[in-house]
Amino acid sequence: MIVRIMGEGQVRLDDSHLAELNRLDDELLAEIQNGDGPGFRRTLAALLTRVRDLGTPLPDDALEPSELILPSPEATLEEVRELLSGDGLIPGGA
Repeated sequence: MIVRIMGEGQVRLDDSHLAELNRLDDELLAEIQNGDGPGFRRTLAALLTRVRDLGTPLPDDALEPSELILPSPEATLEEVRELLSGDGLIPGGA
């Protein structure tokens, strides 16, 4: 799957990593719902780091359709709340 991190670019990520990423996404969703700013910041950074570590960056000039779009590391709790679907940023969680 192709994942876009807003403001950074795209990575190709194997679907086998979705379970791990969904656990982080579930934590992030709970922190957003509870208004836990420090927890949100920590978990968002962990989620984006795992995507970067597990994924293979696409060339800057590549423009593939993204199956998943994640917020930038600087996104606020409120901005991410607006991006959420019913089950978090990553479909299939919570």
